[in-house]
Amino acid sequence: MFQHVTQFIKGIYSNVEFIPLHEPRFPGNEKKYLNDCIDSTFVSSVGQYVNSFENIIANYTGASRAVAVVNGTEALHLSLRLMGVGMGDEVITQPLTFIATANAITYIGACPVFVDVDLKTLGLSPESLSAFLEEFAEVREDGSCYNKRSGRRISACVPMHTFGHPVHIDKIVNICSSYSIPVVEDAAESLGSSFKNKHTGTFGSIGILSFNGNKIITTGGGGMIITNNDEIAALAKHLTTQAKVPHPWEFNHDRIGYNYRLPNLNAALGCAQMEQIDLFLEKKRALAHRYADFFSNLDIIFFMEPVDCVSNYWLNTIILKDRQERDIFLEYTNKHGVMTRPAWTLMNRLPMFSESQNAGLNNAGWLADRIVNIPSSVI
Repeated sequence: MFQHVTQFIKGIYSNVEFIPLHEPRFPGNEKKYLNDCIDSTFVSSVGQYVNSFENIIANYTGASRAVAVVNGTEALHLSLRLMGVGMGDEVITQPLTFIATANAITYIGACPVFVDVDLKTLGLSPESLSAFLEEFAEVREDGSCYNKRSGRRISACVPMHTFGHPVHIDKIVNICSSYSIPVVEDAAESLGSSFKNKHTGTFGSIGILSFNGNKIITTGGGGMIITNNDEIAALAKHLTTQAKVPHPWEFNHDRIGYNYRLPNLNAALGCAQMEQIDLFLEKKRALAHRYADFFSNLDIIFFMEPVDCVSNYWLNTIILKDRQERDIFLEYTNKHGVMTRPAWTLMNRLPMFSESQNAGLNNAGWLADRIVNIPSSVI
């Protein structure tokens, strides 16, 4: 059976010796805009393409404002800071995620708390979140939510839209709102995905996107903060430029800032890539349906977009029978020229997060034993 799968994938990506998991495509104005950027000499964080890219992303996602940054991890770090997360606080997130989600929490000195995921979305489970908060959370007189076990303030919740598939974000936002917990959406993987006709990253107080080289569109490295709060956006832009107070020649800074602004070169690439986003999404959906038809005749589950969701199908995902079958599949496909990857190691199983509180992660464990991502590049 695994030979059959490998041959099928090789038939999709013909004339390729080794098929990568997800590689970028540059079919449009990428070189033109990069040359224009070089000719202008504005190749760093000042230039027309940065502003244009921010406006394009804001318009595309429906957010009021977008602030470009150097990568998705720093977008998440700064978003948590903007939401008031402080040292010693706790931030609820999911264990099935890329490590950047948990790392960004620790950059502030906060502690991640891991709540189980939903088998139907692969992302944070509203039911598990509600159960955790009912058992451990209390809103005190200062208006903040605290963990009754640890005594720490729960200052944010970070759901992640796994592999581009939206979580039940409306339920998560409503649950968190009742406990005065702001939601920071990790939409790093879900540009082009929507839930109930609204783009991911725009449901919570703030959201982030990533444009890493393996994402649906890329700027080489880059990220974006998106929000419907103009005040938050203005502060984000100020902090990303070292909190420098505007002045013709003096260097005045009014708070601790960060050198997080996206260079104009990267933004130029992003502007060209966004001209192709609809084509990329169309081709990726066609690929996903092609996979779905193929796997429907095998004893392998192909993960389809959840109800009320439109997914960008960033990384196509199959679910195998158990961990043993998963490992055999991974070894066979990679040995025979098809790159496949398991889900990330669960965050609570990594040494630096092994002591973090978690709330029964049965679904995450089940998925981690069975998930495999298969080649998903635009064809």
